[in-house]
Amino acid sequence: MTFSIAGFCRDTGQFGSAISSSSICVASRCPFIAPGKGVVLTQNVTNPELGLQGVELLQQGLDAEQILARLVEREAYPEWRQLQVLDAQGRSAVYSGTETLGIHDTQQGRDCVAGGNMLADSEVIRVMVATFETHEGELAERLLAAMDAGLAAGGEMGPVFSAGLKVTDRANWPVVDLRVDWNISPLSELRMIWDNYRPQRDAYVCRAQRPDQSSSYGVPGDQR
Repeated sequence: MTFSIAGFCRDTGQFGSAISSSSICVASRCPFIAPGKGVVLTQNVTNPELGLQGVELLQQGLDAEQILARLVEREAYPEWRQLQVLDAQGRSAVYSGTETLGIHDTQQGRDCVAGGNMLADSEVIRVMVATFETHEGELAERLLAAMDAGLAAGGEMGPVFSAGLKVTDRANWPVVDLRVDWNISPLSELRMIWDNYRPQRDAYVCRAQRPDQSSSYGVPGDQR
């Protein structure tokens, strides 16, 4: 009931993920990022604990294949899980258990990995990876372009209602962490939120790191 992508930008060192689902609040339990280390996506019949464990393993310096093997070994119900891991070097590993729902697929690309279940078409995930690899712009833009391409290729078998975009940079917290928890057109809504947040993002980072140099501080109508 989900399709998602994780990506790495070699120019900036950013890691990020984008996701959409027919389930409510999908971004609250499926994407997990270790800043500077990588991404874990846990979906299908989701166990968020796998994401938390994956982040710990990324922080320990394990590569994607090692992390995936440990997660599957530790999981009591691996047949129900779908996992994608992207590590600090842009390497990836994928897993879909035997109980993964409906048409499902995982694809590994250059500095990205994507997966989905209950898909409308088996080509959805391949199109997402191809779009990420060829799209220009910063990481968040490439992730959103991949999601838009996946939706245009059919997306899920039914309508999607939630979506999320998360990107980490040099800070220990996400510099982008946007969610649409319930909407009839969540990816369009997510794009609108991103378009409004993007011009303000760097100012919020500056406020955290160097408030004395924040030129936007105190602008009327701007919320802290």
